[in-house]
Amino acid sequence: MRDHFEIRDADGAGRIGRLDVPRAGRTVETPALLPVINPNMLTIEPSRLESEFGVDILITNSYIIRQTESLRQQALNDGLHELLNFDGAVMTDSGSFQLSEYGDIDVTTEEILKFQHEIGSDIGTPVDIPTPPDVSREQAQSDLEITEQALADAESLDLGEMLINAPVQGSTYPDLREEAGRHAAATDLDVFPIGAVVPMMNNYRYDDLVHTVAAAKRGLSVDCPVHLFGAGHPMMLALAVALGCDLFDSAAYALYARAGRYLTVSGTQQLDDLDYFPCSCPICVTHTPEEIRQQNDDERERLLAEHNLHVTFEELRRIKQAIRSGNLLELVDRRARGHPSMYDGYRALLDHADQLEREDPVSKGTFFYTSPESARRPEVLRHHERLDRLSTPDRLLLTEAGAPGSDEYDAAWRVVPPFGPFPRELSESYPFTAAVPDRPDRGGQIAAAEGVRRLVETNPNTEFTLAVEAWHADAIEEIPDRVTVESMKDVREGFGTE
Repeated sequence: MRDHFEIRDADGAGRIGRLDVPRAGRTVETPALLPVINPNMLTIEPSRLESEFGVDILITNSYIIRQTESLRQQALNDGLHELLNFDGAVMTDSGSFQLSEYGDIDVTTEEILKFQHEIGSDIGTPVDIPTPPDVSREQAQSDLEITEQALADAESLDLGEMLINAPVQGSTYPDLREEAGRHAAATDLDVFPIGAVVPMMNNYRYDDLVHTVAAAKRGLSVDCPVHLFGAGHPMMLALAVALGCDLFDSAAYALYARAGRYLTVSGTQQLDDLDYFPCSCPICVTHTPEEIRQQNDDERERLLAEHNLHVTFEELRRIKQAIRSGNLLELVDRRARGHPSMYDGYRALLDHADQLEREDPVSKGTFFYTSPESARRPEVLRHHERLDRLSTPDRLLLTEAGAPGSDEYDAAWRVVPPFGPFPRELSESYPFTAAVPDRPDRGGQIAAAEGVRRLVETNPNTEFTLAVEAWHADAIEEIPDRVTVESMKDVREGFGTE
């Protein structure tokens, strides 16, 4: 077990955790955003990030510092924290990004990690190979071998209290990502970044991103703090947290501001297209879009960057509260409605419901059925998989409504889309306290029918009757032939209730 990371709350695979960073003397609450700081081009002073935005941890590039003589000497003489004027924890990247962009860098893992330690980094990074999406399998495997050697080189060094990243690569090959995650988790390293995902995000391939992260998470153990390298747009944070990512780094707040782009939880807008700000952050309540447009370039960039950070940290706080309240997946569902590619990502997330279910708490806040995708959530899967634990009588009525008892049946269980059948005495237990629509959709009814089918298959000696009202034909088709299907109207009349 990694004693520097503790999980405090969970929902889905998302969690609120505590990451101890001993060299900084700090404990960082996760999910956490690490603003990217380029010491050659400061949009916002790092000291303000801590005092005004509550930033506990940031990330900067040790390769740039090492290659820039003035920065190198200042960092060696005064230390990284003094250079950046920041008292919190500092993670340093190694130059792997430059390697992916320019094809080569003149530094080894041992050299860059020793340099990071010398200048006072709190979390260092070896020189891994960020393999882009869609390369040949041969290249992905070859690059992964180099990355795994870099992890071995990092593991062999004595760097005191400095935590070390163990990047997880493997391109878009799920089996390689899983293998890389398992290999990284078996090392003595400390934080586990999932790398080379920025091209997927830049091209709105959120479904591929989800499958990539899910594969890496299958290899990593639950106690591994996971960093999603290059992810920091507020639109996708809820989705990434629900997958089990704990740390994010964002240069987007500054890069987008430089290009006149305004971040929101549903996407990115151009400042030139805005007449009103849809936000209540300190920047947006004290300025109009026109007032910001009239500023000089530096001031306009600073104001936009501050808004971009405010909206991102607001979303992180919202995500944490959703985890605490047990409704993270409802938040992901809402965010998925903001962009078609995010919707693809949400649907891909639910393709891994079995994986989420293994970490999802068995009891939490009220389940809200907010879309057909709610029928695929881990809570529904868990109920279906546990139906074989329930004992059924010889003659069982499954009914949507609160029908009275009858001598014709030994018991009457409820059937509630999307869960399907359950004994009435469980009605006040999670998740059957769910808030569901009065008019169930096709997806919910099909999921309920799947629950009926599973119950019937595990109880071959029970005689089942299903009483439903206006179910979709596709749901009725899921019901096994040996189940007698009746309308609720006929059942009520048989009970003398009409």
